[in-house]
Amino acid sequence: MAATETIEDFYRQKFNYLPDNLGHEIGHFNVFRLEDCYAPGAKPIVYARRDYYKISIVRGRNVVHYADKSIEIDGSTLIFFNPNVPYTFEHISEDKTGSFCIFKEAFFTDALRASVHELPMFALTAKPTYSLNQEQDEYVAQIFGKMLDEINSDYRFKYDLLRNYVTELMHFALKMQPQETIYQHTDANSRITSIFTELLERQFPIETPSQRFNLRSAKDFADRLSVHVNHLNRAIRQTTGKTTTDHIFERLTSEAKALLRHTNWNVSEISYCLGFEEPAHFNNFFKKQTSTTPSSYRVV
Repeated sequence: MAATETIEDFYRQKFNYLPDNLGHEIGHFNVFRLEDCYAPGAKPIVYARRDYYKISIVRGRNVVHYADKSIEIDGSTLIFFNPNVPYTFEHISEDKTGSFCIFKEAFFTDALRASVHELPMFALTAKPTYSLNQEQDEYVAQIFGKMLDEINSDYRFKYDLLRNYVTELMHFALKMQPQETIYQHTDANSRITSIFTELLERQFPIETPSQRFNLRSAKDFADRLSVHVNHLNRAIRQTTGKTTTDHIFERLTSEAKALLRHTNWNVSEISYCLGFEEPAHFNNFFKKQTSTTPSSYRVV
């Protein structure tokens, strides 16, 4: 999988420039017509995570490769992309019309009662696509049209207005049922376990020595899921037969082995990106899990 695409990468690849307001204190926002991004020389969308949110309306027959699933869509579709989930877009039909907006989470920091990532359409386990009929297409297209007009205006409070338009899109989606349900869990324990697994896996692979594995304990995950740590531990044990810590340690060990075998990073760099404060702590952890040291494992 490619490295995370930054918002700066997006502008360089699609338009070969960086806008002046990328560092704006309100959080960056912009909106585009889809057809303008497929001009000669524009690079294709790669399968990767982004560091920004994206909402699109697309038409025609397409396949969205989202996380570990491929979702075929036909007709007019509203799509919400979470920056923590890798994706790419494959056009099957020749129709490449639509619009999309991109924004950083800070754009909504003070405007929503909930964080953007807590909204249902941006949940890690959510189905991101919403099929639109002709009337719904016209409604959504009108909102994007207002955004396109407003982004180029000199109105002093245009970003407040743009934020309202994006919020309107979100509420429109909240009133709809997604095209289909990907995850159907037999009980609450299965659902909690599934979301825990998603959160754990979204932290990998480690792609650069500066990347950091942050959710390292059962309490970290419980806080993110807004459940008591005892409830999380009980749900995961009943569903999988293993503890929350077992799952975290197994995934850490697997990633450590991959980094030791397939990168030239030194042990200190690997220790840091896996969340250990000292290389000695990483050495002790790895030896306990594998009965060998990181250095010995690397040369085998």
